Amino acid sequence: MQKISLLAAAALLAVFPATTPGAAMPPPLPDMEGKDAVILQAEMTAGTVNSDVIAASYLERIRNLDDNGPKLNAVIALFPDATARAYELDQEREAGKTRGPLHGVPILLKDNIEAAGPVPTTAGSLALKDNITNRDAPIVARLRDAGAVILGKTNLSEWANIRSNNATSGWSAVGGLTRNPHALDRNSCGSSSGSGAAVAANLAPLAIGTETDGSITCPAGVNGVVGFKPTVGLVSRTHIVPISHSQDTAGPITLTVRDAAAVMTIIAGSDPADPATAEADARKTDYAAALSPEALKGKRIGVLRDRIGDRTDVAALFDAALKQMADLGATIVEITDSRKGLDELGDAEFEILMTELKADMAAYLGGVPAKDGPKTLADLIAFNKAHPEEMRWFDQSSFELAETKGGFDSPAYVEAKAKAARLAGPEGIDKLLKDKRVDLLVGVTNGPAWTSDLVNGDHYSGPSVSQLPAVAGYPHLTVPMGAVEGLPIGLSFIGTKWSDAEVLGAGYAYEQASRKRVTPTFRATVTP
Repeated sequence: MQKISLLAAAALLAVFPATTPGAAMPPPLPDMEGKDAVILQAEMTAGTVNSDVIAASYLERIRNLDDNGPKLNAVIALFPDATARAYELDQEREAGKTRGPLHGVPILLKDNIEAAGPVPTTAGSLALKDNITNRDAPIVARLRDAGAVILGKTNLSEWANIRSNNATSGWSAVGGLTRNPHALDRNSCGSSSGSGAAVAANLAPLAIGTETDGSITCPAGVNGVVGFKPTVGLVSRTHIVPISHSQDTAGPITLTVRDAAAVMTIIAGSDPADPATAEADARKTDYAAALSPEALKGKRIGVLRDRIGDRTDVAALFDAALKQMADLGATIVEITDSRKGLDELGDAEFEILMTELKADMAAYLGGVPAKDGPKTLADLIAFNKAHPEEMRWFDQSSFELAETKGGFDSPAYVEAKAKAARLAGPEGIDKLLKDKRVDLLVGVTNGPAWTSDLVNGDHYSGPSVSQLPAVAGYPHLTVPMGAVEGLPIGLSFIGTKWSDAEVLGAGYAYEQASRKRVTPTFRATVTP
């Protein structure tokens, strides 16, 4: 599927009108590399650049790095009205109206999130290649109201990595394989692969991802940027292709914690169509305003020592990060038994995901405006069997297993729900916080990015800390803490339910003192 976009040249002409023969050429577009939303907002406020020029610059960068050159395949589609919308926001600014810190700032959306316009929401699958709903997900409506420019959609692990246990993260039939900008033969993790790679490569300063278990934090960590999975229920899931209503949430992937906090301030809030968000309006705050470089002072930080793996180079980065936090006034508390009593959590989580996938997918597909197209998980399974291009690299064993599951009243599901709710929260994160008398937990987000292998699938390079906060529905932030052989490693901050501001604050304080984000080099491989 080709991108639905203005060509970069057309975007440039929209900003700088064509000149007569012999007239001076329009000035070159500004370089966007390394510019976060705060920098862009300051430049627009100062009048040194306009939003439509910024949008055109990112379109040009996408053409040079995503469509050509390294060919990252991070962006699946572009909105043809992006520069026009940016121009309208420039006119508002000239008239004295600004909508906030994202006014005129481009943002990319993972392609399982609906946005009004001529761009389908595909979840990476050819089965939804014509899924143009012409409606905004509530979080997208909030972003538009705040003045953000919806630039386009990002590639993802097809169906958010739930079709098969043998999949390769970052591959979809619609978008192909997303490449890691730090080493093109390395994986970008998933399922928010394109969102992580695009922000790292400065194809946009901001992106939205979604997570069921690790799908924001892993691609953010592997690509060397910030990723935040909020408390489940803080952000609406309406008009987002689902896996599990128990664990799904959207969240920001950004260059900085401050930008992530600014996005959260906008997208957090109650949605009558999503009962999980009933408390969101009462719980949300101005997350950016609450940030402080002193946030770690006096905090007791629990270290998930038994979840960092056996790599000494990763452990060295982690120990350096702990020292940095201690220097900032935190008390470091080692935890070596964080897995105790949690042996059954994985099986319970899987039962929940399989059961909810079947029901939640049918609810989503049944609610799309188009009368044609798949309406159930069984329809998707049949589609994939009829389209070999979908099944070339891996099977749909998880889809097929989910189709065999009963409803929400099945004994296996009821037992799994109760067990997961008990183990991940009260007997997991909350117990660790209480027993160790700590405020937050920290761990290693990811090992170095592994080599992408479409034939054999993923081979993760280290343990993950994502499961406990994912199953519990608690906040999880990853911040860059350095690199191994040029491959980024993330530092995770995890808190209890509704502690989103505290988690963001701790990550911000560490980020401001450490400054460990690594600029991508787009090299072909790690080997010299």
